[in-house]
Amino acid sequence: MDILIIGSGGREYSIGYALTKDENVDKVYFAPGNGATNELGENIDIKDFKELANFAKERAIDLTIVGPEDPLVNGIVDVFKEEGLTIFGPSKAAAQLEGSKVFMKNALKKYGVPTAKYIETSSLEEATEFINTMSEPIVVKADGLCAGKGVIIAQSKQEAIEAAKGMLSGESFGDAGNQIIVEEYLDGYELSIFAICDGKDFVVLPAAQDHKRLLDGDEGPNTGGMGAYAPTPLVNDELYKKVEDRVIKPTLKGLEEDGMPFTGVLFIGVMVVKGEPYILEYNVRFGDPECEELMVLLESPASELFLKAATGDLANAEIKFKDKYAVGVVVASKNYPYTSSEPAEIIVDDIVHEVLKDNSYIAYAGVTRDEDGKLLATGGRVLVCVGLGDSIKEARDRAYMLVGQVHFLGKKCRMDIAYQALKD
Repeated sequence: MDILIIGSGGREYSIGYALTKDENVDKVYFAPGNGATNELGENIDIKDFKELANFAKERAIDLTIVGPEDPLVNGIVDVFKEEGLTIFGPSKAAAQLEGSKVFMKNALKKYGVPTAKYIETSSLEEATEFINTMSEPIVVKADGLCAGKGVIIAQSKQEAIEAAKGMLSGESFGDAGNQIIVEEYLDGYELSIFAICDGKDFVVLPAAQDHKRLLDGDEGPNTGGMGAYAPTPLVNDELYKKVEDRVIKPTLKGLEEDGMPFTGVLFIGVMVVKGEPYILEYNVRFGDPECEELMVLLESPASELFLKAATGDLANAEIKFKDKYAVGVVVASKNYPYTSSEPAEIIVDDIVHEVLKDNSYIAYAGVTRDEDGKLLATGGRVLVCVGLGDSIKEARDRAYMLVGQVHFLGKKCRMDIAYQALKD
């Protein structure tokens, strides 16, 4: 089968990497892809959804997989389905779970899913009044998509009021802050749980934990993610069952009853407070860098997981995961996340260590090619070094061995990925 992947980051690279190991897959296309995805398949430079759908029809693409949130929120799935094409991802209506934090919080409340106490408002006066009744810290969120930056954890009431003011005035996040959520801060530990859904049925993937802060010890500014590991020992069977029964099932049932059945990846941001799961947020796609670890842990064919979900047939799927651990370390550019960096040539040493070669890979993200074909780091999160092992420590050690094989000017990464699981 031939598959089209929408997106250009490490998440899309890792999906493509898994599909190239799948004997059911003949060819993979990327739209637009990056400077390394063309080693896995063919990059195509088409952005318009209808043109992409026409390309899929002309090439008899069997399945399209959508990676990032923007095309999902903007309705690419609806366009493809109108053309009778098979596509993995939620409809524009269901993608509001990520596109609008107000929609998401109201859905949680409507479907009875446990979450933090909150108000939604477009009034600074109303936000201020609510903030003054709360204990610090206080969470303030812009309603719309802000590339993972629209959440402020204010340490004082005055800071929360200023954050609300900046959002509602449009100064902080433009139109994305026309409405805001103000909610209580939940004190616990955070997890990423992913459910692959076909509208009715679902498969829960191994729970992951990512590292948002730039620096070791969870210091510095929030980023898109500096590394992740899976599965995390912070989840047991009891917690998985609570998430399934209290979160996933009522959400899928509610969305179906509201005429927007959910197909695709339900990314559940979970805060565990005294053993109980509370939902911080939903996203409607794989996390990045969590996807890079989950794809290498998949033992059954990747095409089966995506195709069965896209065609409403997960009940008949046999999805298996390796009894192993994966750790991914993000290697970023010099000035990340503050400003862009000058392009720098990437050199990867030949891997002579057979165990490392068989138990690691690089997922490329912020890379391009120059006119001589050299691979360049072009800023942001450049790549993810992923290690696989029988323990988290073994996987982590292999990931950092691979980091040592990668060189470019200004390269930086955290050195403590998975420390939560290894600190004892």
